[in-house]
Amino acid sequence: MSGTSALPAPRRFAWMLSPYALPLHALRILAKCALPLIIWFSLGRLVRWGLLLLAATVSHGSWYQARLVLVMFLFTLVVMTSLATTVGLLYVVREALLETRARRAGGEAKESLLNALNRTALVFAGIYTTWGFVAEDARDFMGIDIMRQPDRYVLDAGSGDDSGVAAGLINLDPKVSLATMMVAYGVKWYFGRRHEAGNGRFSGALATFGELAFAFYGINAVATAVGARSDWIGQRSAVEAWHDFMAGAESGIPGWQQVSEWLGEVWPYVIDALAVPLAWLTVGILVYGAYAEDTQTTIRGTRLEQAAVHLERTHDWTRRALAKLSAGWTGRWIPLLNSLRLTARGGAPLFGLFALCYVGLHIGGDFLGRAGRYLAASEEPYLWFATDVPVNYVTDLVVTLVTMCLIAATFDLAATRARTDGPMDGRTGGPSPVTAGTAEPDRPSPSR
Repeated sequence: MSGTSALPAPRRFAWMLSPYALPLHALRILAKCALPLIIWFSLGRLVRWGLLLLAATVSHGSWYQARLVLVMFLFTLVVMTSLATTVGLLYVVREALLETRARRAGGEAKESLLNALNRTALVFAGIYTTWGFVAEDARDFMGIDIMRQPDRYVLDAGSGDDSGVAAGLINLDPKVSLATMMVAYGVKWYFGRRHEAGNGRFSGALATFGELAFAFYGINAVATAVGARSDWIGQRSAVEAWHDFMAGAESGIPGWQQVSEWLGEVWPYVIDALAVPLAWLTVGILVYGAYAEDTQTTIRGTRLEQAAVHLERTHDWTRRALAKLSAGWTGRWIPLLNSLRLTARGGAPLFGLFALCYVGLHIGGDFLGRAGRYLAASEEPYLWFATDVPVNYVTDLVVTLVTMCLIAATFDLAATRARTDGPMDGRTGGPSPVTAGTAEPDRPSPSR
């Protein structure tokens, strides 16, 4: 355990302990680390674009199914590139954080980028897929494929023929999907075991690759199975009973329909304004080493921890069954709950201001993109082919870099305040020796 919990905050940075200093702290980090951030983002964007172009190119021709297997492999590399870029952007600002200085003063060694990537990979993959961030990669693949041969796409669509344009991710044969799923599952299982045992420098990244490939190769097989059984499912008595119950509730309970419609309208905004920012904050907390990959971290220091330990020791089969039944909920919400718990140590205003800045930044990014396209507009036909790329690059550059610095600043303020104020332990009622910034010290990369 690090000895940084007793270290006072530097006097000249004492004003940053206020949560309302978050925007200024984020801009300070951005100004100090602008050059490496720009380099990391540009390299990541270049590699990602190259992989998408290569995938779109090889998705047409002879040996079609073999080509689609390669397309899905390249698409998995695209997501891994997004992982590496995100971790790299957060890693290069690490030394500009107050919490990092406190860790160094406490004797912790500098952690390698590979170790941070290895630790972050599996949870990042779960967040990236369950919260739908992968949909943007799929849209970009389809856009690049359409732009390569727009005439063929339009003509074949008008004639009703399947040109295969923009369909490289969905045309894989179900039998081929099942076979590749089995191979991907083997990769996921083998390297996942090595990662759990702490063996292999790249075991976490390779296990993540297997996890993503297993999910992506299974898209076609699952979609085919669902499509073939959709009518059968719709006619089952349980499904019909549920629809009848909802219809009866809407007609028999006053205000039920209005409340349901209101929730349906508000819920997407709640996800975009609270859950999505918290998901990215989870990645940042994980990169900085203040997060454990299991549910235990979320309840540490509370009364639930003793009950969980008792359940684990005396009801092993029950614990395993519950883990399997709640796997989807755990992977989607537990990391976010843990991030909220760690951020709450910095005070509720901190997370509220973080979410507000995150939403405002992305709204501002939309206006920035519109302004760029307006200024680059011309009467020359098809000039937007040349101007849209730099406009989108600059917009994404500004939004992404400020977002990463905002995540880093939020973690820094929460961890610094928790360390200096002395967080309370839920079991003893006294100060806890574990803070948001020192829950997991920097560790050297495994030797094997």
